[in-house]
Formats: sequence, C-alpha cells, structure tokens
Amino acid sequence: MLLKDENKTITIGTESVKPGQEKLVNIKIDRLPTGTIIDIPIYVFNAKNPGPTLLVQAGLHGDEINGIEIVRRMLDKKYFNVNKGCIIAVPILNIFGFIHFSRELPDGKDVNRSFPGSKSGSLASRIAYHFTKEIFPQIDFGVDLHTGGGSRSNYPQTRYTAADKNSEELAAIFNAPFTFSSDLIPKSFRKTAFTKGIPTIVYEAGESMRFDEYSIEQGVQGILNILHHFKMINKTEALLPEKEETVYLTNRKWLRAPTAGMFLPKIKNGSDIKKGAVIGIVTDAFSKRNKEIKAPFNGCVFCINHQAVVNQGEALFHIGELAK
Repeated sequence: MLLKDENKTITIGTESVKPGQEKLVNIKIDRLPTGTIIDIPIYVFNAKNPGPTLLVQAGLHGDEINGIEIVRRMLDKKYFNVNKGCIIAVPILNIFGFIHFSRELPDGKDVNRSFPGSKSGSLASRIAYHFTKEIFPQIDFGVDLHTGGGSRSNYPQTRYTAADKNSEELAAIFNAPFTFSSDLIPKSFRKTAFTKGIPTIVYEAGESMRFDEYSIEQGVQGILNILHHFKMINKTEALLPEKEETVYLTNRKWLRAPTAGMFLPKIKNGSDIKKGAVIGIVTDAFSKRNKEIKAPFNGCVFCINHQAVVNQGEALFHIGELAK
C-alpha cells in the first residue's frame, strides 16, 4: 500500500495542529433544546516525523459502545502517541445518539446514511457534512468501529471494499478473527471515503449497548497492528501474543426464524458449523412445537441474534463459507 509520507499541519475548523503537537479539537454541531452546546471531540496526535495520517473513529451509531471503549482505552494507554505520521481519533461521532442510547438521531435519521452531507440539511446530514469537510481532506486511510445492531452480536470481523485492494490489504493487516468483503452502502461513511480514494475498513464486534471484552481487545490489537505495520509506533509489549491469521469468508447468508417463538441457539458465536447440523431451535412457550435450524453448508457463524423471542423471518444467524 502506497501512502503519503508527509510532515504536515492538520487543520480542523479554526484549529491547527503542527508536527510535534497533540490537541483536542471540538467541532460545534448544534445545541440541545436547553441551549447546551454539542461538540464532537476530535483528538489529533501529530508526530514530528513524517508519515501517513490514520483516522480511527467510533460512535457513528450512538449505541455501539464497544468502538467507543476501544478509542477511549487507546487514549488512556497513550497508544496514539505515534512517533511517525498522525492519528485523528474520534471517540463518538454521533453525540446525540450516544446521549439518547440510540443508533440514530432524535429525528430517526442515521448519520451513516447521510454522507457526504449538507450544510443546510437534516441534523444527520449536517454532522456528515462537517465530517466530510473537515476530516476527509486530512486522512490517508481509516478504521470505522462498529458493533451489531439491536440484539445481534457480531464476532470480531473486518469488512473491506472488494474494488479497493488497499482496503483489502488494510483488513489483512488488522487481522481480526474473520474478514470478508461487503458492498458499499449508498450515503455511508465508507462509500464516501471510497469515492475520495481513501482506503477504509469497518471493524464490527459485539452487541450494541453491551461491553464485550474480547471484542474490545481484538479492536485495540487490530489498530496496533496497523500502527506497527506502517512504523507509526515501535514494537510494543501491548501487542497480544501471536495468533492465527484471519479467516476469510465468502457466500455469506442469514438464517431466519422459520416461525415465531422462543429462539435457543445451540452453538457459540465464532464456531465452525457442519452442513446439516442443528445450530438452533425455535420453540413455543408450551414446548408443543420445535423448529430446528440447520446449517446449509460447512462454514462459520459470525453473528448471533440474542433476542429470546422472535417473529417469523427474523434474522437469527449470519454464516459464511471459508474462502478457498
């Protein structure tokens, strides 16, 4: 991957961060009805030595707190104090969603379906506009931290853009337990980054509004892998013991509830599955009928819905085959 090896001043709004400086920059977004100003805090760590600029962002959806904790932990442990290049770290992009324990903004709009945004649009569109205007011009590549929506728990995984080989390489360097390509979603952060030629990966891990230590550790580790690969940090004791290389998945498929009832998974997230094996059942409260859910092929499960009571057609397992 060819990245810029620059020694540059980072300018966000009216704030400038010169090489050798670190600074907390606040982008004013709006006010609460009480008049309280809402800012997006952005941490900039600009090393003296030239190198690439990496964005690490979380909280694009306000209820996805594992990513927020990944950034907080890296700030706390000073892992972003790079000796080369620059880190732009955004712990919470969707401040309104975080305050309301919500994926979306109070008006129901999704910031991750609002890029590149508009200066005079909805609140979600305005947040996306400020981010597109202030952050994208500064960065060379990025990591977008997410968790599963609702009651769905994602086993740690990275998603890259198939049409972007640099994005695929970045996912390999991150080295999450699972890796696969996923389609670009219109008006998403990743789609906008792609159109601007910025390699970006999405790290998905855990469940919304619930901390998962393994997901957090793997996220911290993946970012450290990237920083070390591009020589932005030295070899550090923070790196976890060597582990197996990521497992690439293909032919991804949702297995859905065949009927309404209570859902009982029979396997753990991240497990291997064998074709024909019963991996879950849906039963009624009186045990008069059980519907088995069988694996349609050999592969792995990388997402499980932890909702106990489900409706017919509800997504229960996300599975994939091992790429050859």
